[in-house]
Amino acid sequence: MRKNIYKGMITGMLAGCAVLAVSCRDDFSEVNTDPSAVTDADVAYLFAQGVLEFETSDYTYWFYQADAMYQYMQTLVSTGSVTSTTFDAQSLPGLTTTDVLKYKNEIAYTRSTLTEEESEMYANYEAAMNVLCIYAGIHDTDFYGNIPYTEAANAMHGGTLTPQYDSVQDLYDLWINQLDTCITTFTTSTDQNFESAQDPIYSADATKWAKLANSLKLKIAVRLLFQDRSRALSIAEEVANASCGLIDGESDDFLFNKGTENTSSNDYVYHWSNGILQSVAGSQTMIDFMVNNRDPRVRFIFQKNDWNSKVVQLFFDAGRADDVPSYIMDNINYTVDSDGNYQFDSWKSPGEPWVRYYGLPLDFNAAQQAGTYGDWFDYSNQCRYDESYTYTPFSYFQQEQVYGRIDFTLPVASGDAVIEDTDDQPWYGMYLTTAEVNFYLAEFALLGASLPQSAEDYYNKALEASVEEYDRLANLNQIPYYGTTYNYDPNEAVIDLQSGEIEEMMSHEDYQLTGNTADDLEKIYLQEMIHFSLSPIDAYRTALRSGVPKFNSDIFPRMDYASNGYPASSIPRRMAISAPSPTDQMYDILINTYEEQGLSIGSSGGVLNTERLWMDEGAPQWGEGPQL
Repeated sequence: MRKNIYKGMITGMLAGCAVLAVSCRDDFSEVNTDPSAVTDADVAYLFAQGVLEFETSDYTYWFYQADAMYQYMQTLVSTGSVTSTTFDAQSLPGLTTTDVLKYKNEIAYTRSTLTEEESEMYANYEAAMNVLCIYAGIHDTDFYGNIPYTEAANAMHGGTLTPQYDSVQDLYDLWINQLDTCITTFTTSTDQNFESAQDPIYSADATKWAKLANSLKLKIAVRLLFQDRSRALSIAEEVANASCGLIDGESDDFLFNKGTENTSSNDYVYHWSNGILQSVAGSQTMIDFMVNNRDPRVRFIFQKNDWNSKVVQLFFDAGRADDVPSYIMDNINYTVDSDGNYQFDSWKSPGEPWVRYYGLPLDFNAAQQAGTYGDWFDYSNQCRYDESYTYTPFSYFQQEQVYGRIDFTLPVASGDAVIEDTDDQPWYGMYLTTAEVNFYLAEFALLGASLPQSAEDYYNKALEASVEEYDRLANLNQIPYYGTTYNYDPNEAVIDLQSGEIEEMMSHEDYQLTGNTADDLEKIYLQEMIHFSLSPIDAYRTALRSGVPKFNSDIFPRMDYASNGYPASSIPRRMAISAPSPTDQMYDILINTYEEQGLSIGSSGGVLNTERLWMDEGAPQWGEGPQL
């Protein structure tokens, strides 16, 4: 029996040696196989290593592109407020597809060296790796448009070092067909050598892999809506009625962690150790919308601010009640004695933890208007108690949902003992889940697809699932205040999902479908964007194809900066392309694929808005709202 290489994991191993053709330096002592007896690549290990290398959410993507995309969508705001730099372009991230495609190609090659009977025993491994390749491919095409795929990552077995770039439309066609083939493999193959120890995603459960493959087709279908609407609706109908089923419930969700230890790189376990999104915070529009509608996900996407009741009392005792931000004071019940001393009594309704979440205004150059916006943007002065303590009054993004090596320091009053959480947590990522699937089906039902259930049924199921998934992820990633108040502030509350909260959230009008197609589509798209708060490219793609947030919306309005010289047409709809080096072997291929797509090299905001990727052509402009 092979040892589970994920729980007590080693990396590199046979796959690293076979695929990368480098010297193998990892310690083989943990593997229940004599390395001297190994002569051929092992399909199970190739698959396991491919899962390990599957990474569509790396550090640079979060540090650069995510920061920009959130600000384009107005769900996050710079801590220096919205300025001209908000509309600056970002360059393309690295391609992620080849990291897994090389393992899929190696598995295919290894199977080709076996007898037909032996090869068939490994069909599920190749199909599962193909599903991961397609997932990564959708991610890359969302950024790049055309990508190298059919000729990529196969140079070791007669392929080329200069692969051609495949068009997005050709890849969508290819991937739909391949996913159908994968579903057939998962649902019909017998006598499979498919080991749970090598599969941390579904423990080699072929039925769940089939559901993932089927559900992944919806991710492609929504990207086809402006190029082939009838086909997109047809795909949705096929997916909803497929006998293999869809992702439907916690055990089906593509949500997992790669391991608890690793002898090669702990980035596989914890994701990384560098900070992200440290100069942006939640927007006032986003956080107010969620708090006002009692959406528990605000607690799992954003951090509590630093103003617990003990910090409030610290400022009261120092005679600095005027320095407590006004929006925080508005949520405090307090008394003032005859000597003018303030005493914190309690939080006003809705109380903890809701009163600890505040966003930054989206107003242009607000940081330069201290008289109006100082409570938010002049916090380094107003909220600075002494040389050691400054208390942030707004809510940053919850970084511990994205990586596991981060130390949390509880906000305490000056002079109190420091309270820290320095434990590293193996990171769990959320990729494709019940909520996403049902949001797509709700969208398609409104757009005219003939589906087994109504748009409202799918939407309500998606909302409930999304909250539950975020709560589960917060628990797995052990984010601050989950399950503990740290025994410091008696007025503190945990952020865990509480009984009845989903029902309360869904009782609010802004979270209900009413039968008005335009309004209902706006609500579905808004909820998709909120659900994708941990997948910036999916949120960005949703905003692009929906025109949401919408100007003059009654529930979640987009701020218009046209009067400041930055109309919607100046906001990028794709990342900037850097000029390839003339000495690059891929130079001619790269120039050709940019020309084929009508994409210019450079970072002009107007060009990045008008020169769209294929799936974005014909979609509404920023702020225009959904097209029926």
